[in-house]
Amino acid sequence: MNTLDDNIAILEVHSKIILIGEHAVVYGYPAIALPFPLKVRCTIEKTNGPIIFDSSFYKGKVDDLPVKIKGLGLCIEKTIQHLSQPFEGLKISIDSSIPLGRGLGSSAATAVALVRAIFSFYKQNLSERELFSLVEVAETCAHGKPSGIDMAAVSSEGPIWFRKGEEKVYLKTGKPLYIVVGDTGRVGDTRTAVENVRKKYLLEPESVKRSLKSMERIADAAKDALQEGNLTLLGALMDSNQEELKTLGVSDFGLDSLIAAAKHAGALGAKLTGGGQGGCMIALAAGLEQAAVISKELKKAGAAKTWYFSTEENILYVSEE
Repeated sequence: MNTLDDNIAILEVHSKIILIGEHAVVYGYPAIALPFPLKVRCTIEKTNGPIIFDSSFYKGKVDDLPVKIKGLGLCIEKTIQHLSQPFEGLKISIDSSIPLGRGLGSSAATAVALVRAIFSFYKQNLSERELFSLVEVAETCAHGKPSGIDMAAVSSEGPIWFRKGEEKVYLKTGKPLYIVVGDTGRVGDTRTAVENVRKKYLLEPESVKRSLKSMERIADAAKDALQEGNLTLLGALMDSNQEELKTLGVSDFGLDSLIAAAKHAGALGAKLTGGGQGGCMIALAAGLEQAAVISKELKKAGAAKTWYFSTEENILYVSEE
């Protein structure tokens, strides 16, 4: 959504899930990500006085943003500075359905919505290079040195093949994907998870390198399976990817329990998505009806919330049971 007049701009951005390759992508290996229909909306209105930030987690002057979201303030400042506009006279409202710290790209989606909305408000064209440069300010504060996959995925309208430092490539799916997402209800700390993998890499370089190379092979095979519509193979590759993530130490009992419940309910494959150590897991279903069954079973297994969707329609289903 992009609504404009002289005094207001409204921009919506979706979240994302990583299908294959989280953590390996930090080391330059490929990953596959796709849009997830949960969205964040940014509204910018003309006002008087200092810039005001209005959200469910903070309301007040941008200059006084809490440390945890200080990156958004820096992103706003850099964007307005980039456009040579005065740092005043705006009310910035954020309305997000993306849970924080779950590996769904909340921080990247919010930053992308902010930058796009500010450019729209001032009726300026925005290149992808400018977008990524400005969003990276917020992402660096949130996650340390980001790979860039979250920024690329939340700003893309379909599945992407991503390798750090290279242009993203859009992937065509041979068949629709039916994805279930289960939230453990626990915040995952991507920065800490990435740092822990780095420490493990320094202590056990050969073991970690084997996992990373294995994930590269899994990503290559998953790319082919996705494009050919071989969902059975794709599910098996998701399972293999999860085993490597467990080897890296980024999964945990809560994630493993939900993954086991999804597999028991008939999922073709299941794994964590994002940084791990909390956050969300995903499962691949053979169809929408099976996705609904898996979603309900995840709730029974203790998931705080579950969603399911098909890549062929822009509808997000929520399991209430």
